[in-house]
Amino acid sequence: MDYVRDFFINLAHSWTTWISGGLPPWAVTVVNYLVVGIILVLMPVIATLTLTWMERKVIGRIQNRLGPNRVGPFGIFQAIADAVKMLIKEDIIPDNADRSVFNLAPVLIAAGAALLWAVIPFGRGMIGQDLNIGALYLIAIGSISTVAVLMAGWSSNNKFALVGAFRGVAQLLSYEVPMVLSIAAVVLLVGSMKMGQIVESQAVPFLLVLPATAIVYLLSAIAETGRSPFDLLEAESEIVAGYFTEYSGLKFGWFYIAEYGNLLAISAITTTLFLGGWRGPGVSVAPALGPLYFGVKTIIVVFVIMWIRGTWPRFRIDQMMALAWKVLVPASLANLLWIAVMLKLPVPTGVQWALMLAGNIGVLAVTLSLLGQAAKRHAERRGLVGA
Repeated sequence: MDYVRDFFINLAHSWTTWISGGLPPWAVTVVNYLVVGIILVLMPVIATLTLTWMERKVIGRIQNRLGPNRVGPFGIFQAIADAVKMLIKEDIIPDNADRSVFNLAPVLIAAGAALLWAVIPFGRGMIGQDLNIGALYLIAIGSISTVAVLMAGWSSNNKFALVGAFRGVAQLLSYEVPMVLSIAAVVLLVGSMKMGQIVESQAVPFLLVLPATAIVYLLSAIAETGRSPFDLLEAESEIVAGYFTEYSGLKFGWFYIAEYGNLLAISAITTTLFLGGWRGPGVSVAPALGPLYFGVKTIIVVFVIMWIRGTWPRFRIDQMMALAWKVLVPASLANLLWIAVMLKLPVPTGVQWALMLAGNIGVLAVTLSLLGQAAKRHAERRGLVGA
């Protein structure tokens, strides 16, 4: 039963033993790291090819139209056709741009999307590296996009791109705070930053214990990826296309790959933190069900994010920043403090979790009430409703 329970761990051990037959130890290590690296690099590319088709279909259904239906069965090859078109487009670099930084920015932002997958567990033993500081690693790697955004806008020597970069960095820094606080709540509850341990600790998915925390994390993560309703940089009424205004061809494609790679990554992280990761009925008997559960949960989160994009109106810049600093940050701090106090109570674990759930619901109710009152006051000032 132990062999079955740790099937993927034993499979990896068998692979290492097999290639060790004709290679020195250092070469075995290089080969293993190379295989893992190739998988990490391919994840954002695969995400882009599949999720662009999925999003077009989902948004098409929301808007009562068909979506892609010409290239291949059900339009499944539309993303490949778009990729070919992007590859053959002319690569233009502005005359006065900082060429080295300009060329490095799209590679850096795509690399950040790939590196996130190194600590995400797909199943028992199916993880690149289960670091002791896995949660901290996610936060650190997620910050790479902030540097890449500033590099892209600054090096373009374009005022619109520069302003877009400043606004993009402001957005990223603002929503990183509630996102980190949400991850800290999960780490505090588990007592470990190892992603594998976080999954193992979820006999009950943390979504049922910390619903407000999960909502804050998901909203913050959507804003971090710059997706609607937080995509002000791509809004028709805003400043052109933001920090990547001057990019074309393959370099623009890297930004596109990073967006959808991050979309899949934040969905996988949400699954790991709040939906029990690969855990599910029958996994101990049939370990192959673990990656299946993980994939289904991740796709459900992706669908929810696409659903939000197709139904929510875009925020104004002042609304977006106010949501981060006046709503999500105070709610996250109150929730984190409540969890810390509950963990210190000398009561059974089940009672602690029930009290955490009650506190989460209370924070959510108070937040929604305050938002409703603020919306009513705003409408009264504009004369949209009677006083």
